[in-house]
Amino acid sequence: MAHDTLLTPTRLGSLTLPNRILMAPLTRARTPDSVPGKLQEAYYGQRAGAGLIISEATNISPTARGYVYTPGIWTDEQETGWKGVVDAVHAKGGRMALQLWHVGRVSHEMVQPDGQAPVAPSALKGEGAQCFVEFEDGTAGRHETSTPRALETDEIPGIVDDYRQAAIRAKRAGFDMIEVHAANAYLLNQFLATGTNKRTDQYGGSLENRARFPLEVVDAVAEVFGPQRTGIRLTPFIELFGLTDDESEAMTFYLLEQLSKRGLAYVHVNEPDWAGGDIKFSDDFRREMRARFTGSLIFCGHYDAERGERIISDGIADAVAIGRSYIANPDLVERFRLGAELNEPDPETFYGGDEKGYTDYPFLDNGFDRRA
Repeated sequence: MAHDTLLTPTRLGSLTLPNRILMAPLTRARTPDSVPGKLQEAYYGQRAGAGLIISEATNISPTARGYVYTPGIWTDEQETGWKGVVDAVHAKGGRMALQLWHVGRVSHEMVQPDGQAPVAPSALKGEGAQCFVEFEDGTAGRHETSTPRALETDEIPGIVDDYRQAAIRAKRAGFDMIEVHAANAYLLNQFLATGTNKRTDQYGGSLENRARFPLEVVDAVAEVFGPQRTGIRLTPFIELFGLTDDESEAMTFYLLEQLSKRGLAYVHVNEPDWAGGDIKFSDDFRREMRARFTGSLIFCGHYDAERGERIISDGIADAVAIGRSYIANPDLVERFRLGAELNEPDPETFYGGDEKGYTDYPFLDNGFDRRA
């Protein structure tokens, strides 16, 4: 059998996965009213063969948004919509995590309630940063972000509670796990980084202070799901939306030690080749991450079957998360198993639209329609 290690079961916290090929979180911008529906049920249900599906980034509140047409988890209607999606995945034997998202300063007044300013650790606009807005004529597109306002110290517990309430809704919807999005230069990453966090209260300055808010979020979410059903996504060294960090390596190691103490199920480490340069970690850095974290390590970014097999066989990763190949190959696990050719994704249909480029990619021809 090809890719023996990649296709073996593994434990992720208290959850058993049938393989080590995870579907990475992928923003697809196909929920104009922020409520998942039948289209999302079909899309995620098609990909239920993944060891674990990690949902697209999902806004925890109206003020968490920076991109129109992305889903939320703060209303009853959204919760019901996600329950339909999870039920569709479970009906096909799959497992699914919800990724919780707050964009922080990567937003604009046009996306925020009542036209208010986005929030951030400090009132610093990200140079060159863009979000996705809907214009007055009904069209949508990229737009430079607004200058944010700095969160007051006494506002932060309220955002922690937004994460907690989102986790409660996710649990009621039936998700198997929860993932805290602390990556890609969004709010929690903004608190972690020296270039975006210039605070002088207990949430700024030292490593411990800059990590305080993200760890409070992890604690709140883990209270709901349990630490063995909770994960977090990080992007060490990323420079995106104007974010810079002089202490990224030190912060990564500090977080891993703190997350180990909490017994967190996994850390999902993103190495994006689409932003902030082509990030690839050294073997020494990877092994140091492994040494400092007792849970499962998942790596994501430009992985195929061969690279995934290698990093797992080397004992560095427990699983890999794959994005763009999962867009075009709903039966990716089976294709890896058979060594079959992969469909090529169409970048023109990555964001927005309908079923085209979303639920219409062909499955392997096994004599019956696997898309239903």
